[in-house]
Amino acid sequence: MILLAFVLIAIPTALGLYAYVGYPIMLRLLAVGRPGPRPVAEPGEWPFISISLPAYNEEKSIRATLEALLALEYPADRRQILVISDASTDGTDAIVREFAPRGVELVRLDRRSGKTAAENTAARHLRGEIVVNTDATIRIPSGSLKPLIRVFQDPAIGVASGRDVSVGRADVETNRGESGYVGYEMWIRRLETRVDSIVGASGCFYAIRRQLVTDLFPEALSRDFASPLAAREAGYRTVSVDQAICYVPRTVSIRSEFHRKVRTMARGLETLWYKRSLVNPLVYGRFAWMLLSHKLCRWLVHLTLPLALVGLAVLAMIQPAALAVLVAVLLAGALGSTALRWPEGRAMPYPVAVCGFVVAVNLAALLAWSRALRGERNPIWEPTRRPEAAPAPDAAP
Repeated sequence: MILLAFVLIAIPTALGLYAYVGYPIMLRLLAVGRPGPRPVAEPGEWPFISISLPAYNEEKSIRATLEALLALEYPADRRQILVISDASTDGTDAIVREFAPRGVELVRLDRRSGKTAAENTAARHLRGEIVVNTDATIRIPSGSLKPLIRVFQDPAIGVASGRDVSVGRADVETNRGESGYVGYEMWIRRLETRVDSIVGASGCFYAIRRQLVTDLFPEALSRDFASPLAAREAGYRTVSVDQAICYVPRTVSIRSEFHRKVRTMARGLETLWYKRSLVNPLVYGRFAWMLLSHKLCRWLVHLTLPLALVGLAVLAMIQPAALAVLVAVLLAGALGSTALRWPEGRAMPYPVAVCGFVVAVNLAALLAWSRALRGERNPIWEPTRRPEAAPAPDAAP
């Protein structure tokens, strides 16, 4: 019984240590002697690009977002801005139409179908050789677009992802744990870029070659995750571009983050299954290892974590130290559960915020696994309602 308890504890522990510590260490070792992407000079003529912006009921933020996109440093005659309204029922469409004289185009879906369906529709209207995908509630500094596009002078690159910077008001927000995780994720992508290719792009700000964009992508899947996978299938690399900064306001509460993660993880699991051929190391070599390590191993940690609780409970019956650890874990869980019910707009103590973020991530992952294993599909998109972003600074932090 004791041996079984240790095995139950060891499974998620080993997976977690490998996914979050061992894998980055291995990347760091592989990156030795690889300085990363070399600076690329500006092209003689900038490629024509299409900026694709799906939106659903974004009347509070869409005006500022479009003003920011129009202010990006890029030749106005070399870009198309296309807003795809997912059958918005508020004033979103009317606001977008106000920008028509400035070249902003609107495509409206007749019925609400979800973000991926909106992107599929957009694919039939794109004119650029490079497609830039972004969201309505983020802010891109004016100097971030050119670095993202510049890397496509390398014919081996199929997708380029921006660098997310999580921002928020520390005096009122309740989701500060998100910031640390985003910073960690961007560090991993930087290492993956030096070693080979990143395995997932930032849905807030990434660019892809037009020939890799299809209008028949399954509506229940995640296009920003699938894009680097499709690029690798076609023989391209995907890179993270540090200079292409995207400021992402943190969600206003742990509860909002919980719902967002359920959706993104479930769609991620379904997308990985759809592109499961890419985890074959005999065909895709190092990329398959990176995909398994970065994505599947992380998700398996959450799936197997209840095993550790069972093992710890068994040990607690005979080991005082195990009982103390179990009590500490349960108290932290109770503290995290409090964070899920915390009123929006009220400052949250840092220990509660950290415990809340951990609890939210693990509960969301278990629910996502449940949905994925049951084959539940939910293509309808409920955008993450983030606080209105301030104008983006022009300098990197």
